[in-house]
Amino acid sequence: MTEHPLLNAAVFATLGVALFTFAGAILLKLTPLKLWREIVEARNVAAAIFAGAVAIGIALIIAAAMH
Repeated sequence: MTEHPLLNAAVFATLGVALFTFAGAILLKLTPLKLWREIVEARNVAAAIFAGAVAIGIALIIAAAMH
């Protein structure tokens, strides 16, 4: 992008966080249950593992696309 590596890192980090947030919002809309309620109020461990696995998967996809 530019000759300044620090600026490039800031731009890509901001873009990565924005894409991750957008993908997380889509995930919450597409799940048939209220994911946050299941994790916090119902203390559903399986839902927490699912959310964590999806978050790691999305992060890996974004990192690979930006690499």
